Amino acid sequence: MVCLGNICRSPLAHGIMEQLVREEELDWDIDSAGTSNMHVGSAPDKRSIAVAKKYGIDISEQRGRQFSQNDFAHYDYIYAMDKDNLETILSLARDEEDKKRVSLLIKYTDVPDPYYDDSLFEPVYHLIDKACRSLVEDIRS
Repeated sequence: MVCLGNICRSPLAHGIMEQLVREEELDWDIDSAGTSNMHVGSAPDKRSIAVAKKYGIDISEQRGRQFSQNDFAHYDYIYAMDKDNLETILSLARDEEDKKRVSLLIKYTDVPDPYYDDSLFEPVYHLIDKACRSLVEDIRS
């Protein structure tokens, strides 16, 4: 799960997906990252922590990290929160196989960045939750 700073959207997606994986008793490794290095080592945004907590998910222990080429070797699927980050991730791909692992979390549209608008955190949570539930079904089948 990848966004720009790894403090708002991708930590939510990371937490939601981990919760779904636990509920389904799946042995999947879930992580998140940012394409920039501006929040490496930082906790998620307090508003992301709050909305996740509201739905029983604790993301407070996550720490921001930067996406790297090594992620292609470790993860089968890499989901970008928006087209700009998708392009950044694809530019780091080592080959066509790497590129096949990358897609938008929600096909054909961006997950809005709620950083500058407090009112977006709740809708973004639900948007990501719906997308993650769909992903679990798609990957399992």
